[in-house]
Amino acid sequence: MANQPAGRRPVDKRIAALRRFALTITIFTFLGHVWLGLETPLVTPFLNLAVAYGLSLLLERVEAWAQQRPPAYAGGPRELINFLLPAHIAALAIGLLIYPGSRLWPFVLATVVAVSAKYLFRAPVNGRMRHVLNPSNLGIAFVLVAFPSVGIAMPYHFTTNVDGFLDWLIPVLLLGGGLMLNTQLTGKWPLIIGWVGGFVAQAVLRGLFTDVSTIAALAPITGVAFILFTNYMITDPGTTPVRARNQVAFGVATAAAYAGFMLVHISYGIFFALTLVCALRGVWLWVDAKLLHADRTPPAPTPPGPAPAEPAEPAGRKAVAV
Repeated sequence: MANQPAGRRPVDKRIAALRRFALTITIFTFLGHVWLGLETPLVTPFLNLAVAYGLSLLLERVEAWAQQRPPAYAGGPRELINFLLPAHIAALAIGLLIYPGSRLWPFVLATVVAVSAKYLFRAPVNGRMRHVLNPSNLGIAFVLVAFPSVGIAMPYHFTTNVDGFLDWLIPVLLLGGGLMLNTQLTGKWPLIIGWVGGFVAQAVLRGLFTDVSTIAALAPITGVAFILFTNYMITDPGTTPVRARNQVAFGVATAAAYAGFMLVHISYGIFFALTLVCALRGVWLWVDAKLLHADRTPPAPTPPGPAPAEPAEPAGRKAVAV
């Protein structure tokens, strides 16, 4: 192994993954507006980013002042950029996935909910307080529930101006890039297996035992929105389990929750399912910390910015890893 160049700090995998996430979604957003035919206003990504950056810096500053500590973005441009990466990803994901027509305020509201949730909904994870609700997914779900006139971008929304070979190439590139990122950096490939396998299983079961066509139930898998959700949203490193078996359970539970929403004819169940499973995981983390392992030292508060690598499990009595 080559020696690390003097003066350069190694980048942990979580930061590297966030950078890849941010770069991929930035490129796709740019190409979407200038070439692929995204139907939302061109100002959308700029507005979302301004709101996400400003609110993230404000909330972090307020919390740092209340806890009498330096802000997570203190220390120079590198720390500032790393701190803003999650806000960047959430803002652009919201801009890609909801469709309120020409209105801009739904994008702003979803972004405000996404950023604020990181400071409002937390649970102890391996001795640290971490946010538990997927930010961009929560923002999208909130707007969909609160304002029925807002919908999700249709599949053609991402490839309006292309046809033929490019119609296949764009999803393949997004899928391949996402799989490489999640196998090499985030380690979330077991979660993807659990989610996609569970989605296929629920589609087959719904086809067998209800009047829904199995082909129709499987159709969402072929869309760009499903690829974005699978590779760039449900695999969020900050709000998903670490252990492989727990990742699989998380993915299967999300697919099962989605099937439940479909059985009671609730649209956009994919986003509500992820919100529900994240919330249940958060409840379990609190139960585990307060009741099952009440003898442990209470977790210290930490800023919601990029976190260091997970610490090793302490010797002696083990907590339930999730």
